[in-house]
Amino acid sequence: MKNHFVELPVVTGEGEFRARYSEKGLAGLSFPERRRPNGRKDISAAWGTAAGHGQLNRWHRLTQAALNRVLAGRAPGRLPPLDWSGATAFQKSVWRELLKLAPGVTRSYGQIAAAIGRPRAVRAVGGACGANPIPVLVPCHRVLAANQKLGGFSAGLAWKRKLLAREGVNGLSAE
Repeated sequence: MKNHFVELPVVTGEGEFRARYSEKGLAGLSFPERRRPNGRKDISAAWGTAAGHGQLNRWHRLTQAALNRVLAGRAPGRLPPLDWSGATAFQKSVWRELLKLAPGVTRSYGQIAAAIGRPRAVRAVGGACGANPIPVLVPCHRVLAANQKLGGFSAGLAWKRKLLAREGVNGLSAE
């Protein structure tokens, strides 16, 4: 059976993010002015019951609150369930490790690779960070290249610098 998605706006002081939900939870988060495929807007088609609507509303409130906290440089607090369907076991292991990083704490791709028991998979960790469907809340922006260089970021280095600066991490140079 095909997954149904609902895409909803998350209005912040930084612009309108887009949150994408499946029946399992938050499946995607896109930055303002970044285009991704539109999800279903008809909530009743995706969740035909009042209980489904209530669940979606609870998840969306959690997403909004968490995103606003992270944009302010704080820990996200409680997150909705995260739907990583379609991701590899390796990607999920990287993303679970990223969730352990507190605001203002950075790690290198190599340190993440070592933490998940795959010390030679440095480039693959970079690929998993780039494929992260829920950036900001799954904080791939806290992963740096060697020698504390910025490395890459799916939304661009300006966003990565901004997020890190709000967490008190400054003075990083581009790779």
